[in-house]
Amino acid sequence: MSLASNTILVIDDDTIVRESIVAYLEDSGFRVIQAENGEQGLATYSEISPDLILCDLRMPRMDGLAVLRNVRELSLDTPFIVVSGAGVMADVVEALRLGANDYIIKPIVDLEVLEYAINRALESAQLTVENRRYRESLEEAIKSLENNLHLLKEDQKAGRQVQMRMLPQEPLCFENFKVDHNIIPSLYLSGDFVDYFELNEHSFAFYLADVSGHGASSAFVTVLLKHMSMQLLREYQSHGGRAKVKPSHVLSFINRSLLEAGLGKHIVVFGGVIDTRDETLTYAFGGHYPLPIISTPEKTSCIEGRGLPVGLFEDASFQDVTIDLPKQFTLTILSDGILEVLPQQTLQEKEDYLLSVIREGADNVSALTEKLGLHKIKETPDDVAMLILARS
Repeated sequence: MSLASNTILVIDDDTIVRESIVAYLEDSGFRVIQAENGEQGLATYSEISPDLILCDLRMPRMDGLAVLRNVRELSLDTPFIVVSGAGVMADVVEALRLGANDYIIKPIVDLEVLEYAINRALESAQLTVENRRYRESLEEAIKSLENNLHLLKEDQKAGRQVQMRMLPQEPLCFENFKVDHNIIPSLYLSGDFVDYFELNEHSFAFYLADVSGHGASSAFVTVLLKHMSMQLLREYQSHGGRAKVKPSHVLSFINRSLLEAGLGKHIVVFGGVIDTRDETLTYAFGGHYPLPIISTPEKTSCIEGRGLPVGLFEDASFQDVTIDLPKQFTLTILSDGILEVLPQQTLQEKEDYLLSVIREGADNVSALTEKLGLHKIKETPDDVAMLILARS
């Protein structure tokens, strides 16, 4: 399938060959500009900046290699495909060394092969540009975060205020759903983070994340996490916001981003999407523990799932699980800091206690905070975060 509306510059001194290529590409939906020699082609390139150049290697006055050298001095991104006779493979090798994206051997018997090579080169160039833009955006974000981190080190309390501003400022009320949260930091700056936001008129997303470590360095990653989630949200909404959001894809994106950033930090996270039209919850685990607890008037139990931590393994994969929504329920998600403050001795006892507290009606942030005695704790060994999603 051709990428219609792209402009192709065809440079070839053989009029018959050139015009046959031009006619075929125009029929395929491309906008085609032609030049009969290298000098004219280079001048045309400077004027119109085409999306791709298709250039014969053997031409009088200025050959294809000279054109390629000049183009690469001006741009490393413009896709360049060389056309060569079968007997001049040394020139093809040199063209590839100079930065040509592909080559076609004359005579071109099947023009569909040429169209395929053009589409592949255009797609590769588009991906390269998008990756560069993303890297630049990430570098700008990291640079900005480094400056912010310096300020946070000077005044941890002021940094906490900044971090608190990134958290949701009020509960999310969406139809008959309500999402709320509470974070009790072990230091002024927390490595735990929560967020929730509307995706479109019938769905919203939420997540609870726990960054490895403590203090300013972990808080730094929560800022980056907020930046990445908002970037994904903007891109999603800019494309119409109609497609289903897959939490597993979001976790894979964050996993790659953290590894590329090289911050030496990883995240355990649980994230989900509520679709009120389909009456479903789709969620994914990124190493999160303890297991989220779902409670209905009939039953209180843990949501099962598994997944590797995010930002730790290059080959990490994540899975989506979709469940039907009960008419009335609460979903309680806690960071592992809660396990450090519960008085029970064994892990099983702590899990059973959490289930019993939620079963007895701790169905909102205030009630759960009080029931667990968190409002009385002055210092915690680890950050404690909770996110409660309720449907009434």
